[in-house]
Amino acid sequence: MIQKLISRIDETKAPVVVGLDPTLAFIPEHIKRKYFDRLGETAEAAGEAIMSFNRAIIDAVYDLIPAVKPQIAMYEAFGVPGLIAYEQTIDYCHDKGLIVIGDAKRGDIGSTSAAYANAHIGHTTVGNKSIRAFGEDFVTVNPYLGTDGIKPFIDVCNSDDKGIFVLVKTSNPSSGEFQDQPVGKEGRPLYELVADKVAQWGALSMDGDYSNVGAVVGATYPEMAGDIRKLIPNAMILVPGYGAQGASGSDLKGFFNSDGRGAIVNSSRGIIAAWQNERYSSYEPEDFARASREAVSDMIADIRSAIG
Repeated sequence: MIQKLISRIDETKAPVVVGLDPTLAFIPEHIKRKYFDRLGETAEAAGEAIMSFNRAIIDAVYDLIPAVKPQIAMYEAFGVPGLIAYEQTIDYCHDKGLIVIGDAKRGDIGSTSAAYANAHIGHTTVGNKSIRAFGEDFVTVNPYLGTDGIKPFIDVCNSDDKGIFVLVKTSNPSSGEFQDQPVGKEGRPLYELVADKVAQWGALSMDGDYSNVGAVVGATYPEMAGDIRKLIPNAMILVPGYGAQGASGSDLKGFFNSDGRGAIVNSSRGIIAAWQNERYSSYEPEDFARASREAVSDMIADIRSAIG
């Protein structure tokens, strides 16, 4: 699967993933009102509004980018109707030729971990049939439980040609409370030890020069990027933190390998809520998708100028 993602990045010349993390606050009033008037202020109406919003964003940007990253929590907040919108979003993105990275941050052990892996990137047997639940191409995973939690995902990566991104150094301000703490006799930060494990796990699922086991490293910590990159030269790095969280193209060079490959940068609010940003204030709420397209174009130009 990693080679499919790399090919799409090469085709678009855009190491960019759009985070489809909708909240009702990001959705223009005319869309919400359409479904609230028909279905009331219900979870069902919210799910329909989210899907309508997502569809417009995807239609506006799919030809510019290789991948999208829906954050499942934003859909789970509305229960079953929200999860239906999540599934529909994945299917619609696939119809547009996009790679889908499910941002679920799952982590458990044994049969529970295997169930998570099968639900998101694998398949489940029902009688004599094999079915797919959500069907993402990649999923984010939490390594806190160690190899017991990651190996079931790697098994599915190998059996179903899928991929994972393991949390290594996350973009949030408090990540250092655990991730930066010195560990062991050498006193290395915990995130470096996790990176070492990503390299080991990655060797179990190689696909060309890169592994189906990637890493999540936040753009908000560019000073750590170079060292982490050296530890995981064969891992694709998923880079959150661009845009609304404060990082810009100038922070990104260390995440990439010397050939300009090896990383894909996420922006969520900066794209899907661009119509609310003063920079794109010339767009009316009805033109929110056009604002998102311009924001994607600006992001691509910023990253290209930074990494060469």
